[in-house]
Amino acid sequence: MSTETVTIEKLGAQGDGIAGSAAGPVYVPFSLPGETVAIARVKSQGTIMSITTPSPDRQEPPCRHFGPDGVNGTCGGCTLQHLADAPYRAFKRQLMVDALKSKGLTPEVGEIVPARPGERRRVVFAARKTEKDMLIGFNQAESHHIVAIEECPISSAGIVARLPAIKAIAAALATSAEPFRVAVLETLSGLDLAADDIKKLSDPQRRKAIETVLGLRGIARVTVNGEILVEPAKPLIDFGGVEVSPPPGGFAQATKPAEEAMAELVLAHAGKAKRIADLFAGTGTFSLRLARIGRVHAVEAEATALAALDQAARKTQGLKPVSVEKRDLFRRPLMTQEFKPFDMVVFDPPRAGAEFQCKELARSGVKKIAAVSCNPLTLARDLQILVEGGYRIIGVTPIDQFLWTSHVEVVATLEK
Repeated sequence: MSTETVTIEKLGAQGDGIAGSAAGPVYVPFSLPGETVAIARVKSQGTIMSITTPSPDRQEPPCRHFGPDGVNGTCGGCTLQHLADAPYRAFKRQLMVDALKSKGLTPEVGEIVPARPGERRRVVFAARKTEKDMLIGFNQAESHHIVAIEECPISSAGIVARLPAIKAIAAALATSAEPFRVAVLETLSGLDLAADDIKKLSDPQRRKAIETVLGLRGIARVTVNGEILVEPAKPLIDFGGVEVSPPPGGFAQATKPAEEAMAELVLAHAGKAKRIADLFAGTGTFSLRLARIGRVHAVEAEATALAALDQAARKTQGLKPVSVEKRDLFRRPLMTQEFKPFDMVVFDPPRAGAEFQCKELARSGVKKIAAVSCNPLTLARDLQILVEGGYRIIGVTPIDQFLWTSHVEVVATLEK
């Protein structure tokens, strides 16, 4: 390890400051462009020892768990609390601009739809039982050390208010000192907790955990390693007026405002589409809203998610027909000829994107496409495939869903 002084030139894609050196770039977390900082350096990684020249864009972190003056963050949940709002939003928008440019694409990128404190309805906590206490919090960056939290400005008031209850449930579930994860989703009927990486509970432990949950208010369901332990109330989330009961540990957009912003863009692009294919449909974030416009064919690999979508569609009045298909689109994408019935396609894949699916879609005659993504780099690759197939990018809108991180959601709309 060596100590040196460097000047930060720019922010990298992960939000770290980057300084140049004779040996190559040095990545310095919690630093900002224009700052002169003294760092302890190990290879290409630097840790701030002191800031000689702070950036005018540096702000006081909103959360005490982030770290002193935002220099060396302790809680690993956020990485950019030290960056002021305007440059923070510009940075996230630029991630999409740069990703598109890397593929030779230069469409107009809209202003980012901002995220605000207190919006997160889905949070994944790290948990571990010690001799003295039950730790609930987040892993410190590049570490297995859990920073126990007592506040969380990104999380909804409903989750923060129930931190003691979450802690009590985690303590009842812990079978050893090994760390595990607790995903918490705030639903209309209470918190839905999904604990993973826990060793099998004995019958007495199960009974104790169930008694603990039933003695608490505001808990809808608790699952352990995908198995429902207890369900005092069926968890419900709302997709544009359609109530869905998600499967245990199932995916849901992290914030309601970001989900609604994405849905509004997709619905506006759909216009009066009569036949719509929703690929990687999940539990119906887009399918169930689009079914108010036209007939929807929802394709998804996860059987439990698809079943939740199907059940919600069947019990909701006023929707056009919704058909479902269980299909792994990575292994078996829809082929070009299968798109003939559709005048619009929506796809929202995992971070890996939809490369092979887009190659088939690019050869189709579908008039409208809405591409939703949580990864600007794979989205840019997929958009390049579609553009080369004759599609024109109409709009690109970045959406901030994970406040004070480098993650950005995007909705791109295309026409042929």
